[in-house]
Amino acid sequence: MAGQLKLIAGNSNPQLAQEISSSLNIALCEVTVGRFPDGEINVHIRETVRGEDVFVIQSTSQPVNDHTMELLLMIDALKRASARQITAVVPYYGYARQDRKHIGRVPISARLIANFIETAGADRMLTLDLPAGQIQGFFNIPVDNLRIDPILADHLQQAKLAENAVIVAPDVGAAKRASAVAERLNLPYAIVEKSRISEKTGEVEARTLIGSVGGKRAIIVDDIIATGGTVVAAAELLLERGASEVHAAFSHGVFAGEAVARIERSEIKSVRVTNTILPPKSSKILPISVGKVFAEIIQLIYSGESVSQLFPHY
Repeated sequence: MAGQLKLIAGNSNPQLAQEISSSLNIALCEVTVGRFPDGEINVHIRETVRGEDVFVIQSTSQPVNDHTMELLLMIDALKRASARQITAVVPYYGYARQDRKHIGRVPISARLIANFIETAGADRMLTLDLPAGQIQGFFNIPVDNLRIDPILADHLQQAKLAENAVIVAPDVGAAKRASAVAERLNLPYAIVEKSRISEKTGEVEARTLIGSVGGKRAIIVDDIIATGGTVVAAAELLLERGASEVHAAFSHGVFAGEAVARIERSEIKSVRVTNTILPPKSSKILPISVGKVFAEIIQLIYSGESVSQLFPHY
């Protein structure tokens, strides 16, 4: 028999947690996340969760290490407080970049974080658009990895950006995601081939365009915007090749280093990101709320229903 649905949130994204809470009409549980004098994180769940089904909302975004430890400690506290079922709701899954050994003597960080979440006591994880699908296989618990293409396609349609447009992958790795969005909108898509000049600064040179953008609104689609180098380089090439204007849409807005300044100096008209990470203030950066989507999925999981009824191609 299911317990009562409870929501708990850490410090990574209070705004998104509140959106989920409001959509479900369920108040967030009172929890204190503080610090001991030596800097260690201290978590205290301030109400009973015995026998309840608890959803812990926490993106492991910047500062990644702090927010990851908050998540793990909250899960551990819930497990020791006899929660019946614990679902880690991790809208943005940090440490996902290293999902395999591309050179010798490097860790597979995405697998290590999966081990941590399981060891802490999570029974299930819910996330949005993992950079690599194989990360799901790093877990021995169920993982619901929500697709981004229906969310971005709906947003672009509502924002009236899909008319006379072409969806663009800023590199070959983003081609599958871009083609999925293009297919939903019945639009053509193109691919930019890039070369990274500097890993440290994020400088990128866009070399080749596969496809046509002449006279069209180009919409760059990818999973993560970090330094902004890839999207700015792609935008420059697209405008050189005749695009009438360039917009961009991302699953997660990390905006590391000089990313915001780089975007503001560029010719990109708008950068649209989901609010899995609280977006920075900028006239060019526009949030796409995913609070309602997460609330609907949480309700389906709690009720024991299929997630695919919300996302038919999930």
